Amino acid sequence: MIALLRVLAVAIFAIVMFVFGCGYCLLSPRNPKHVFTFGRMFGKMSRIFGIKLELRIPEDAYQRGQHVYIANHQNNWDLFTVSSAVTPKVVTVGKKSLAWMPLFGQLYWLTGNILIDRANRSKAKGTIDQVVDNLNSSDVSVWMFPEGTRSRGRGLLPFKTGAFHAAVGAKLPIIPIVCSSTAGIKLNRWNNGHVIIEMLPPVSVDGYGKENVRQLANTCREQMKAKLEELDNEVAILNQQQGVKA
Repeated sequence: MIALLRVLAVAIFAIVMFVFGCGYCLLSPRNPKHVFTFGRMFGKMSRIFGIKLELRIPEDAYQRGQHVYIANHQNNWDLFTVSSAVTPKVVTVGKKSLAWMPLFGQLYWLTGNILIDRANRSKAKGTIDQVVDNLNSSDVSVWMFPEGTRSRGRGLLPFKTGAFHAAVGAKLPIIPIVCSSTAGIKLNRWNNGHVIIEMLPPVSVDGYGKENVRQLANTCREQMKAKLEELDNEVAILNQQQGVKA
């Protein structure tokens, strides 16, 4: 019964967001400010699923200049958890196929996000070059999921290098964002416990080039892996104290 009510709530939310969200975005289509606005709206939906969401974002994060943001990519819950960590003037980079997802896909495109074709290596590389050009000619930042796909409970997957090529090409620091594991969240459970999202300190790209971009990717992955384990341990203790089963 709980699961059914939540599915209905999400369906209503999706329709409302599509109708009013797309209408709102058409007033200034593909304006990057929309990503922050709607990211926070989707994040508020976490309460519907019994998630106690905790954001750990430095106060100066909302006034920072350009960066390349990277985050772990777990499952569909990211839409209602990680989206809360988006800061102003940030656009995300996602798969081209997202544009065909009913309701969400059209809103995703209108809000100014970047779509790339991961199935075509030459097109994907061309898009990374375009991302660098956009970064160099504007004041927006980009958000990417370096795992390239959802981990679905398999831990932090190996990183692809696209985000790091973009950061090196644009000479911008990288800011890792880590969300605690969400594989245990269940639709039919009233209380799904805590989810913690933490923004890590910037990682400088000074000294890195195309020849050692893999080293940069590995450095960021090790930091994120360690933080993920730390957050998961903290969440396990908090949930145990509140009687939330794993």
